[in-house]
Amino acid sequence: MRLTAPARACALLGLAALITACAPLQTPGAASGVDEREGTLRVWLFSEVDQAPKERVVDEAVAEFEAAHDGVDVQVQYIPVETRAERFQGAFLDPASAPDVAEYGNTDLAGYVESAGFADITDDLAGWEPYEDVSEDVAATARVEGVDYGVPWFLGARALFYRTDVLEELDLEVPGTLEEVVETARAVREHDPAMLGISTGGAYTYAMMPFVWAHGGDIAELHEGTYTATIDSAESRRGLELYGSILSDDVCPPQTCSQMTGDASVQNFLAGNAAMTIGGNFNLNALHDSDVAEDAAVVPLPGTEPGTVAPAFAGGNNLGVLAGTERRTLAVEFVKLLAGKEYQLKMYEAMGNLPAYTDVREELAASDEEIAPFVETIDAGTRFVPITGAWATVDAEGVLPTMVQRVAAGNATVDQAAEEAARALDDAFGRG
Repeated sequence: MRLTAPARACALLGLAALITACAPLQTPGAASGVDEREGTLRVWLFSEVDQAPKERVVDEAVAEFEAAHDGVDVQVQYIPVETRAERFQGAFLDPASAPDVAEYGNTDLAGYVESAGFADITDDLAGWEPYEDVSEDVAATARVEGVDYGVPWFLGARALFYRTDVLEELDLEVPGTLEEVVETARAVREHDPAMLGISTGGAYTYAMMPFVWAHGGDIAELHEGTYTATIDSAESRRGLELYGSILSDDVCPPQTCSQMTGDASVQNFLAGNAAMTIGGNFNLNALHDSDVAEDAAVVPLPGTEPGTVAPAFAGGNNLGVLAGTERRTLAVEFVKLLAGKEYQLKMYEAMGNLPAYTDVREELAASDEEIAPFVETIDAGTRFVPITGAWATVDAEGVLPTMVQRVAAGNATVDQAAEEAARALDDAFGRG
């Protein structure tokens, strides 16, 4: 990572567990070539609000693994997502206290790789038959510069939630393009000024980006190993212009929506305050428990032309092997078991997590119409953030939300805000 202020960089990297240039690394297991086939295999997974279903699936996998490996004891520790930065930072510095296998968020990976924290398992996956059913765009979320540092464990995708009763009352069709999403939202609010036409906020980056991607734009492009901002391209600006039109008094008033995150955006819909929102498959359980459950439906977020789907952000978590492990073979085998098709399906049944395998998702979509819009969205092609440790800086500084919020507040035009964001991005990428 190339940043202009070393001290500031270390502070930001610490927030995201990215410790390159902040401290030396120690990887005795990898360096010594030790590969024990017995003993304790340590695993870190993220804790959940409702953790029991996840634990049941993991416990089943652990029992199966231990039964197949004499002398192996798998110890699973559940760590809070909020403290992952500090936990991984400590693990990278001191492999003696680190796990052998860990769950991690896919947007964190590039920074972890810069810290030499995860092992290259490309060769281990090359002959693994199930991995052939992971599409390239999904596999890319566990890959940096062509090297695989894990296996996608589950995916999250966002689609368009809408109120069937509201649209029927106003004789409105389900939107078939992004333009129609805005037009429909405007028509709803004109009829009922107390309702948000669509609930989506200025701090909801992964609702905004499909508008940019659908118009042919992007955050940045990679050239000879370095990212250059493209958020200010003509294509990106067209998407930003359309998304910015949502944050207006006649759709989703800036005073209400400018600061809204994804969670707040969806909560407004679940509370009955909005006719539409952009929500994820991970919000379905909350939808079931809401007062609008009987009057809600989901379709893929449409693209710029009828019949198309706007590219969605490929959210999700991966399973990887720590670079300092002294039980590399066991660690890889456990990752293959827990991230294999059987247990990804069991995780879906327990937690609603979408499997990373195309064939498994298709089977689910055929049997569960509720999940079908999200599967269709993923199958249409997903996009990802720039694969660089600099993303931690971009995220920490709120570069993209600030861009949207300046437009919503009337403090900058789309062109001005996009140019400012591009400069901030290039600075983070090491070009400023």
